[in-house]
Amino acid sequence: MTHIVSESCIRCKYTDCVDVCPVDCFREGPNMLVIDPDECIDCAVCIPECPVNAIYAEEDVPADQVAFIKINLELSRAAGWKSITKRKDPPLDADEWKDKTGKLSELIR
Repeated sequence: MTHIVSESCIRCKYTDCVDVCPVDCFREGPNMLVIDPDECIDCAVCIPECPVNAIYAEEDVPADQVAFIKINLELSRAAGWKSITKRKDPPLDADEWKDKTGKLSELIR
């Protein structure tokens, strides 16, 4: 099993989760993080660190977020989506986006 970053991360990209990851499985894109399923060891330490509750164990992904299982796999292997291991400041407008839903169209691949 692995963990999945869901839609809540889009345009928020808080990076609190990357500081606690023991295997550096997070990949950073322009406006979202994803988890590389080949690197994730299912430790779950990232889940409580996410301020927008964007991270789920794969078996707990809500039905409306199942597409993010494939998105995490695809984008974790995409060119330009590099490993992120240190926390960064979130985007300046992250707080404006953190409670919004329906953000898939905002995802920059």
